[in-house]
Amino acid sequence: RAQIRIAHETAATAVIDGDNGLGHLAMSTARDLAIVKAREAGIGWVGVRRGNHAGPLALYVRPQAEAGMIGMAAAVGSANHVPPFGGTDLLLGTNPIAISAPSGGPDPFVLDMASTVAAMGKIKKLAQQGEPMPEGWMVGRDGAPLTDPARRSEGFLLPIGGPKGFGLSVAIGLMAGVLNGAAFGSDVVDFTSDTSSETNTGQFVMALNVAAFGTEDTFAETAARVFDEMRASTPLPGHDPVRLPGEGKSAAVAQRRENGLVLNPALCRDLAALAQEYGIEAPLVFAP
Repeated sequence: RAQIRIAHETAATAVIDGDNGLGHLAMSTARDLAIVKAREAGIGWVGVRRGNHAGPLALYVRPQAEAGMIGMAAAVGSANHVPPFGGTDLLLGTNPIAISAPSGGPDPFVLDMASTVAAMGKIKKLAQQGEPMPEGWMVGRDGAPLTDPARRSEGFLLPIGGPKGFGLSVAIGLMAGVLNGAAFGSDVVDFTSDTSSETNTGQFVMALNVAAFGTEDTFAETAARVFDEMRASTPLPGHDPVRLPGEGKSAAVAQRRENGLVLNPALCRDLAALAQEYGIEAPLVFAP
């Protein structure tokens, strides 16, 4: 059993050693500690080393917004699928980042994104469903567009905004990896192909107390007003009305709790095969 511990600590910062355990536990510990520190010091910044993949970063920033704070989290991707801009060696991951803030509505502002045009999970899902990728997500080593997700190992993911996304990915690697004594660059272990080596995944969670800036009484109200202005913007032809990041998540959660999750048939087959392989009784219902 992993022994998650605080390896280093100050009034506003800390580093969590995840002991190569479940990434969600280390990141939840980091998030909760960051919030406590933000209440006391105005800001809490907690890094993680010797962690593992921890799922969507939104899990580790939404609670800050719900507590009236600004949240941020980032991670070094758990496999390198991206070269430095203009290069061909795979030295970067999808390196995601998430930011949250109170919105004055039922859903806080929650931006959760990869530093690549598409996350690898989306590409794997398309491969599972037998559907092509849009051009611009990946290119082959010859620089030509790659649209067959089943051939994803033959190419690499593209960063958002070209050199800007590359720079963002490197910055995340420095803050979530190097700063915490975690893996970055060629030290990153591909957790999908190597299931025995320690990944030493690096992450961080930040909580910023709005009260430390004296705007706790106006922040959410101002954000709500500006967000309403954005929603009222006339849509471009062919576009849906403007939505803010994180909008509609509470309704989606309620709907799924009531009706369950809809899994695509290919995923159901894969899960059923795994259940059979390991002797687990796992009936799966296919959506009509």
